[in-house]
Formats: sequence, structure tokens, C-alpha cells
Amino acid sequence: MKINLAINTKQTTERIINFIKKTLGKAGFSKVIIGLSGGIDSAVSCALGVRALGEKNVFVGIFPYGKLNKEGLSDAKQLVRQLHIPDANIIIYDIQPPVDQILKLDPSSGKIRKGNIIARVRMTILFDLAKKHQVLVLGTENKTEYLLGYFTRFGDEASDIEPVRGLYKTQVRQLAKYFKLPPKIIDAVPTAGLWQGQSDEDEFGFTYAEADKILHLYKD
Repeated sequence: MKINLAINTKQTTERIINFIKKTLGKAGFSKVIIGLSGGIDSAVSCALGVRALGEKNVFVGIFPYGKLNKEGLSDAKQLVRQLHIPDANIIIYDIQPPVDQILKLDPSSGKIRKGNIIARVRMTILFDLAKKHQVLVLGTENKTEYLLGYFTRFGDEASDIEPVRGLYKTQVRQLAKYFKLPPKIIDAVPTAGLWQGQSDEDEFGFTYAEADKILHLYKD
């Protein structure tokens, strides 16, 4: 059986842009903030936010943990330049000090618990910045992650609006190519960036392409 997950990228973009505008309009907001990791999901979500609201109405939070995922940090900076987001809208904050303080409460925390703490600290800061700037939090979760439950509760799944939750990972990649995002972001190994060498597909034991086909047959 041939499974076709190709999308009409132009129509999909228009639909999501309208969704963002309508959701913010109903809530009485005109701006968003998004956490950028340098990964493809946050990159596409950010690009959609810029297309919907304009680059001056998108704030970006980049929250590295020390030297972890330095390439992701570099890719995130390249993306904001490509999207012409003003420097005044970019907040970069090293979350290692607050995370390490939390980890001191229980030195036996393993890498999964540490990863969850990192995700939750990032989201805590993001929502605080949203309050400061009177904006909504734009999420980055795709349909594959959502259906697999591959996220940190009250962490990377927390948001006010999710622009790509209706798209499988492979479809998010189609939009990334349509937007002509940096090849490094499009071709990068998918990772949540929660510990050194972490890879989504290594944790799964299967690829996103395989998961998307099965989930499509099961859910759609």
C-alpha cells in the first residue's frame, strides 16, 4: 500500500496563517513569542508566525543549557537573521545556572529527569517573557510527537497556540523546504537537545518517516 503524506504547501501555509491570525484576534493579542532550538519544528513555527504577524510582532527566546547543542544555538541565530526578526525581539539566556540549582535538590536525577527539568525551565521563562511583553506563546509541537506522547508535560508541549500540531514531522519538513529555510536545519538529525548526543529516532527505535505512515493509517 502506497501512503501519500504530501501536502499542498501553499494551501497549508495559508490555512495555518489564518488560524494564527484568527486565534490571536479572538484572544485580543497581536504578537507572539516562541522558543527557538535550532530544530525544524520551531523553525517552521517561527516562519509561520512571521508570515502571519510580521517579523516585528514575533519575539524569540533562545535558551541554551551551557554548551549543550551549540550547533542548534548557531542555527537558531541564523534563522532569526533570515526571517529579519529585530534584535530587540531576541532574548538569549543560558538556563544552566537555574537548572543546576534544581538538580542539586536531588543529585541522583538521571538524564531523563534532567531533560524534563530543562524543558520545564525553558517554558517557565518563556511564559514569564510572554507576560512581560503582553504576547502569546507560539508552540512547536508536531502531530507525530503529539500522537506518540513524545514531549515533556508542562514543558515543550505547553503553549497558547500550536501552529503545526496538525502536521506530521515529514509534512513539517515539506513546509521547511517550501519556506527555503537553512539546509542545516532541514537536514539536521531530530533532537530535543536535552542531553549530549540525544536523538529522537534513537529513542524511538524507528524513524519519523516510519511513524508518520503508521500513524496516518491509524488516525486519519
